[in-house]
Amino acid sequence: MKVAPLQYVIERGEQRSEASFEDLQAGAAFDRPQTQTQTLKASVHSAVRYDLIGKLAEETKLTRATIGTILKQIKPSVFGFYRVNPEDFLRVAARLVNEQKATVIVEHLTYSATDETYGIDIFAEKPRKDFSSAVKTNLHIYDYVFTDSKNERDFVALLDSGTEIEVYAKLPKSFSIPTPVGGYTPDWAIAFKQGAVKHVYFIAETKGSLSSMELREIEKSKIECARKFFARITSDQVKYDVVDSYSKLMEIVQS
Repeated sequence: MKVAPLQYVIERGEQRSEASFEDLQAGAAFDRPQTQTQTLKASVHSAVRYDLIGKLAEETKLTRATIGTILKQIKPSVFGFYRVNPEDFLRVAARLVNEQKATVIVEHLTYSATDETYGIDIFAEKPRKDFSSAVKTNLHIYDYVFTDSKNERDFVALLDSGTEIEVYAKLPKSFSIPTPVGGYTPDWAIAFKQGAVKHVYFIAETKGSLSSMELREIEKSKIECARKFFARITSDQVKYDVVDSYSKLMEIVQS
């Protein structure tokens, strides 16, 4: 468990000999020739009182008794970080507990089919005004697709030129798979031309790296839930997997 120490910034400056009221309002009445950042190494004795157990119980949805049992197992040297930086201690502790809880829950998770369906209206999202991340396309359901990273832009370029691709869509956030650690939306829905590959449809999650060490525990738990979701409620034609490139996608669907 790593808790960041508190930092503070010391600014040294002089007030200008001539400063207007507007300068004071804008914070421009002082010259700041020096700025120094220091790390607080001693414990903080603050008048602010924290309900440590209550806050962690709220963030993890566990009982106060369970949180108390968990805290008792922490080494005193680690628990000492709480006095150094209570806010960061609470944040890190809640994240670690939630990650471990998710791992245990997902191992025993099953999905059941329902009669609920998604209509085409999930793609009728409000148009964006900022087109800086948009890529012009030919095979996407819309003329433009909005990407979140260079990896996605590269993926789109190859999808759009693939002779095996019939049509594809970047899935909207309104399409969400329920998981114990929050809703999860895969990146793409891809339809291949009939007979071009083994599987006609493919639901993909694109990641820049497939190394499990580089994926956070919560993210890995959501991906594992998605695998169980698609394995339970879809036909053999619809496959879900995580890929880091177009070549990896084609390797999977052609195997």
